[in-house]
Amino acid sequence: MIHQTAEVQTKSIGEGTVVWQFTVILEGAAIGSNCNINAHVFIGNNVSIGNNVTIKSGTQLWDGLCIKDDVFIGPNVTFTNDLHPRSKIYPDSYIATIIEMGASVGANSTIVAGNTIGEYSMVGAGSVITKDVPPYTVWFGNPAQHRAYVTKKGLILSKALIDKSGQQYQLINKEPRPD
Repeated sequence: MIHQTAEVQTKSIGEGTVVWQFTVILEGAAIGSNCNINAHVFIGNNVSIGNNVTIKSGTQLWDGLCIKDDVFIGPNVTFTNDLHPRSKIYPDSYIATIIEMGASVGANSTIVAGNTIGEYSMVGAGSVITKDVPPYTVWFGNPAQHRAYVTKKGLILSKALIDKSGQQYQLINKEPRPD
């Protein structure tokens, strides 16, 4: 379903994807299946979005961004793609930013160009990401810092890999699993 007020120039949108009102998607964008693109979102030409992705209102996805499957992007998240921007001076190519499978980026976060947000990691609301976020980690603050671990299902663990009930976890191939 594409809302009648959305301007969608791309032909590359997967089955079951919903695009809400006042969204603009440029011709070169590629969007997977079963995505939910909320109102007032802008998606540039050189943007790739996987399957089952949610992008909340007020977010702009600029050239050079790759979002993998099952990612959540909160409202008003800001992505950059040029570390030295100048008005009317355009780079030959934009810096790539990658959001890996299952990651969640909280509302009003800023993701500085050239960083990777690892699989199933979480970025807290209002955070500024200035470096890569490893898989299964929780980062927040300005600049964001590693504060905790998170399981694939979203259970937050301390940096000592302990959940709220006292259960100890261990990292197996970077993923926290119960002992």
